[in-house]
Amino acid sequence: MPRQVDHAGRRRLIAEAVCHLADERGLEGVTLRDVAARAQVSMGAVQRCFRTKEEMLVFALGHISGRITDRVQARLLRSPAQSAGTALGHAATEISLLREEHRAEARVWLAFVAQATVSKVLARKLRANYAVLEEAFTRLISEAGEDAAPAVPLDPQREARALLALADGLTAHVLIGHLTSQEAHEVLHSHLAGLWEQPVRPPRTT
Repeated sequence: MPRQVDHAGRRRLIAEAVCHLADERGLEGVTLRDVAARAQVSMGAVQRCFRTKEEMLVFALGHISGRITDRVQARLLRSPAQSAGTALGHAATEISLLREEHRAEARVWLAFVAQATVSKVLARKLRANYAVLEEAFTRLISEAGEDAAPAVPLDPQREARALLALADGLTAHVLIGHLTSQEAHEVLHSHLAGLWEQPVRPPRTT
């Protein structure tokens, strides 16, 4: 009998090879030949899994996005009784990729973000990813706002968008050495705490 090929497993293997190469050199110069060599498969095997380089990159982006999302969900499942505000903090921390063990993942993520500025297909995939995160953050901020009852009502969607932008910015600032991981954590959690604090009102003049 002919040997059965695990196509799903091979696609994941190739996606991991893409991520390793992106970590080392970014994505612009990565070729199908490079990926085949790193995955230790033939060029034909790569081409049977993916018709084009762009299709391969889209799958690899989904692969690393899924890995981060799975980690967020696992973190939330470990503490099912936590408040919405605490859950939001855990989720924002995970997607910011600030811990040392996630530094390679952070480099890969930003390599994809950079490539998406010149690839409409990758940009569309990233927008879809951000839309899912924005929806989840909007829901958590809305629930946490109900518990905290801030003096000035929050716009949950606007705050979710700001938090996503902050998370990506902190990822970049840590990678280039502008902030340490600890400093970035402090910025993130200061921002989250500020969502629920009472605003400081200016003194009244007479």
